[in-house]
Amino acid sequence: MTLTRWRSPQALAGALVALVAGLLVLYPVAYLLQAALNTGDPEARPPTQYGFDNFASLLAYPQIILNTLTVSFAATAMALVLGFAMAWIITRTNVPGRRFFEQMMIVPYYLTPLLGALAWSLLGTPESGFLNQVYRALGGHDYLIDINSAAGIAWVMALFEGSVAFVMIGAVMKSMDPALEEASQVMGASRLRTMLKITLPLVLPGVLGAAVFCFAEMLGSFAAALVLGLPSRFYVVTTAIYTLVQQYPPKITVAAAMGTSLFVVMFAMLFVYRRIITAGSYVTITGKAFRPRVNDVGRLKYVLLTICVLYLVCSVVLPLLTLLYASVQKISTAFPAASNFTTEHFYKAFTMNAATTALGNSLWLAFWTSTLGVVLMGLISWIIYRSRLPGASVIEYIVMFPQAVPRLVFAFGMMWAWLVFPIPIYGTLWLLLIAYLTVFLPLGVRTISGVMLQIDKSLEECAQMCGAGWAYRIRTVTVPLLWPGLIAAWLLLFVASIRELGASILLMGPHSKVITPSIVESWFASSTELTAALALIQTAVVAVAVSVLLAVTRRVTTHITD
Repeated sequence: MTLTRWRSPQALAGALVALVAGLLVLYPVAYLLQAALNTGDPEARPPTQYGFDNFASLLAYPQIILNTLTVSFAATAMALVLGFAMAWIITRTNVPGRRFFEQMMIVPYYLTPLLGALAWSLLGTPESGFLNQVYRALGGHDYLIDINSAAGIAWVMALFEGSVAFVMIGAVMKSMDPALEEASQVMGASRLRTMLKITLPLVLPGVLGAAVFCFAEMLGSFAAALVLGLPSRFYVVTTAIYTLVQQYPPKITVAAAMGTSLFVVMFAMLFVYRRIITAGSYVTITGKAFRPRVNDVGRLKYVLLTICVLYLVCSVVLPLLTLLYASVQKISTAFPAASNFTTEHFYKAFTMNAATTALGNSLWLAFWTSTLGVVLMGLISWIIYRSRLPGASVIEYIVMFPQAVPRLVFAFGMMWAWLVFPIPIYGTLWLLLIAYLTVFLPLGVRTISGVMLQIDKSLEECAQMCGAGWAYRIRTVTVPLLWPGLIAAWLLLFVASIRELGASILLMGPHSKVITPSIVESWFASSTELTAALALIQTAVVAVAVSVLLAVTRRVTTHITD
């Protein structure tokens, strides 16, 4: 590349974006690895001695490792069963209300596992859970369910990751030739046998992709394990890391070794997934045309309808009603007296300085994370998929790295790194902004890239042939065509920022509180009724933001197509 080309605006922008991406991602990772390998004085920076003793010390925590694997495998299996069943019902059968259920399946993602954990804790805690109170009132002994167990934690995690599995598997099922299933049934196979022998093998890439993604999410899950596991002293790796950092004296090096081991496991799973996919053939779309059709399942459709309704009740309706029911009681109980009902918790949530400040900080962070993120991630997407700059593929690997690292682990690396940064930003909103921009890089880049790949390169090339410079082409050609993707990315980043927990709980300071960690703190230090009110307010803010931005997205998309 000539010196003149290096001085072009395109090359300068590419170099600057690559530098920023590398700083955001690789800087905290380097300090995390440094802490994990530090076998000398844990307070010395840089370490005076390196070794693998911290990794060897993890063998002293066999129960935590076993708990993590047990919950992760169980939750992944349940999420895959839920996701596959719902995808098959909605995309391959004539169940009533298919379009309604398809739209509702994404709602658990917006509600978040934290809200689900809070609600199911109120429902299923052995001593005071509403369901267990009703069970004992009907003559039962002890308790009906124990949500604070490994099975309970896995159940809550699966409920809210099942929607992600549905999206990934459903997309593959929609593009599968129905003639293959029809041929199986013509040969005398039952619907169940056809689903297991034909449908499942052909959608294996989607199932495996969902399995890897869900297992990675379960390994790094923090909210459900913290809310449901801590009362019974049931620890997984993420909650153990949090406890090791918060205790006195903190065991920083052991926590760093735990975190490093976790993302090594995730990378190993991604490698196995790629080997499985490349070793087989799963082609269902060929040059032969076909029209996706649904199967008439007869009276079975009412059974399938019941399954769809039950899933939405357990993941959406019941959690929201439970939190609302608890939030309007002085002391939450399954059988309240009329005098027990009150609205004081909502009044307190809106007037309590700590809560309003935390919500304000979250909205500020969400706005700037989504606004700056769209600009940064849009440039990164263009450099990766449109430019001819050397090293574009390396940038892609760097920005996708946070997807393979649990956010709590990444936040731990950032905590260690920014403590020694010359500019004192630790414990401020600026550090949280940097953390959000870092951990949400994969989300924004993937969202924008999906739209960018649909735009023909020739449109920009025509503008270039007419003499338009790079900046002018981006402003007048690329950005207008990317508006739907940019708005979608802005929406996703805004919602993800408000609901973020793992990247916030270790990095926020006394004057930089945000709403989601504040809800967790309220759960353990304040009343459950006030916490329920705070969780509902957060959910309402997200719902309003989603509704407004979806309306804007539809208007922009309609304007562009017209």
